[in-house]
Amino acid sequence: MTPRTTVRSRREAVVRALLDTHGRTYARDAGIRLRDTPQPLYQLLVLSCLLSARIRGSAAVASARELFAAGLRDPRRMADAAWQDRVDALGRGGYRRYDERTATQLGDGARLVRDEYGGDLRKLRARADGDLAALRRLLRRTPGLGPTGADIFLREAQGTWPEVAPYFDEKALQGARRLELPDDQDALARLAPGDPAVFAAALVRAALDRRVADEVAGTAA
Repeated sequence: MTPRTTVRSRREAVVRALLDTHGRTYARDAGIRLRDTPQPLYQLLVLSCLLSARIRGSAAVASARELFAAGLRDPRRMADAAWQDRVDALGRGGYRRYDERTATQLGDGARLVRDEYGGDLRKLRARADGDLAALRRLLRRTPGLGPTGADIFLREAQGTWPEVAPYFDEKALQGARRLELPDDQDALARLAPGDPAVFAAALVRAALDRRVADEVAGTAA
């Protein structure tokens, strides 16, 4: 076996171990059945806003679930909800540090999506017309969704909006480097030919928690 073959075999073993143990998107964790329809796309936008704050990912996911359980699953319901109802849902999910500001941003963002795109983010996608930079720029108009939030949305949506793929943002690339995988978009995509959103989310988990990387490395060895 040549050194190049050995390296590739090791990388493939790492990817298999990573996907076996942590191969799920954040959207799935939040109960979002992601597809190219208005409601799940809006729910992903909400989740991306929550995940982009400096707060535990588990609290962001739990807070998204609480918002959706309270019926705030689309822009109209989110915009029409009382500000206190949004604050309360965020609090139940453990999103207490930023709950009041985020409740305001969610209301403002819902009104933007409702008024600008008729509640349908596919119109935002169409407006970008395949231009990734334009897509990121349009997403960032959403209150509370900065560069990190736009990256999260696109990273999770790439299996649904294939023109985005492969999309491994800086956090996913950090995970790749920690696992001694290539930090090149196309090379990573070739290592895991399935849904790139699942692989990217797993890499993010490795970046955020060294124990994930250690566990995967031990399994793959």
